[in-house]
Amino acid sequence: MALQYDLVVIGSGPGGYVAAIRASQLGLKVGVVERESLGGICLNWGCIPTKALLKSAQVFEYLNHAGDYGLKAEGIGYDFGAVIQRSRGVADGMSKGINFLFKKNKIDVVSGTGKLLAAGKVEVTKPDGGKETVEAKHIILATGARSRELPALPIDGKKIIGYRQAMVLPELPKRLVVVGSGAIGVEFAYFYRTMGTEVTVVEYLPRIVPVEDEEVSRQMEKSFKKIGINVLTSAEVTKVDTSGEGCNVTIKTAKGDQQIACDVVLSAAGVVTNLENLGLEELGIKVEKGRVIVDDYYQTNVPGIYAIGDIVPGPALAHVASAEGIICVEKIAGHHPEPLNYQNIPGCTYASPEIASVGLTEAEAKKQGYDVLVGKFPFSASGKASAGGVKDGFVKVIFDKKYGEWLGAHMIGANVTEMIAEVVVARKLETTGHEIIKAVHPHPTMSEAVMEAAAAAYGEVIHL
Repeated sequence: MALQYDLVVIGSGPGGYVAAIRASQLGLKVGVVERESLGGICLNWGCIPTKALLKSAQVFEYLNHAGDYGLKAEGIGYDFGAVIQRSRGVADGMSKGINFLFKKNKIDVVSGTGKLLAAGKVEVTKPDGGKETVEAKHIILATGARSRELPALPIDGKKIIGYRQAMVLPELPKRLVVVGSGAIGVEFAYFYRTMGTEVTVVEYLPRIVPVEDEEVSRQMEKSFKKIGINVLTSAEVTKVDTSGEGCNVTIKTAKGDQQIACDVVLSAAGVVTNLENLGLEELGIKVEKGRVIVDDYYQTNVPGIYAIGDIVPGPALAHVASAEGIICVEKIAGHHPEPLNYQNIPGCTYASPEIASVGLTEAEAKKQGYDVLVGKFPFSASGKASAGGVKDGFVKVIFDKKYGEWLGAHMIGANVTEMIAEVVVARKLETTGHEIIKAVHPHPTMSEAVMEAAAAAYGEVIHL
């Protein structure tokens, strides 16, 4: 007999597991179908283990610059295998934490690969090949995404790799080419360069971290070049010859073709959604440009079937998937959640320096017709940043001159990923620039830069 639930979630990433827990809190009987490890890509192969690797690199960087702080550290080295092992241990611990939360909330885990058979019915193919049917009034698809493969970069897992292999390389490569300079690309570029690898970043667009404000992109390129990363923009990898011991990469640039020899090529050119073999076509579920089309509460065109996370339109970010999952199940449970405001979603990149942003860039605001006030405060003028030896970067804020609406904020520097939430909350509450200026910020802190940048926009900045 089929397993019976109020809700079945296919996928246990940050969208799926959060949706499952919130649904259980609301009194629904929940089952989760998962083919790999609880926590999905984010906990096991993305957000969490990469931050562990980056922390190791940051500590190593600090040790190598001990003299800058009046300290002596000699014989500094590392065990690359131990660095990787620590990262995997952090990921394993977080995955076990999800297992604990599922047990606490009485959520069943059905191991295997899920496929829709009909509205209210899921077929699960077990690891041993056997099949099981699971039934529920409501089904949420939360199957996430994987590395995008470019035609010139067929991933073989050894010489041409994706982010999963980049987290568990058996040894540190001497030379690495990173294709793509989004969050994944720049984070791995920083990690491997800091550990000693010669790194080249190849970006097809005219600037690295291209979704960010132009000034942030310029600062990031400057910081990368300072630590010896070779940055090629308006460039395209057209061919990778892997026939020899390493790789010979052909890169098309404005100045002509360039050849770079390396040990490994990391393809970090975005992600593609996991929609294959889900039964979408058979049920007539609407898909456009690789994304499932949903309403404001994540129901598809087939009643009782929902989709959240990377497989629906919107930013492919863990915190977005979690928010979507909560809204979806609260609506299912009869509550009246507010639809998600996709214009107030923060984005974070955890290289060094970090990047954090929310809202419109200066260029976007002007393009939309706003008369803008722009304020910028460099960390070189921050007492806390100077004391910490992390003076690279700045906070930039953009306000609408007419009403004082906070249109956007863009930060690059140490710890800025911990600072952006202030802006998200302020924008949610429709806080104006003057209110930020008059809100007393603690001194000395990095977050003072937000207040100072707002003051700069209105010609009231004190420390510039």
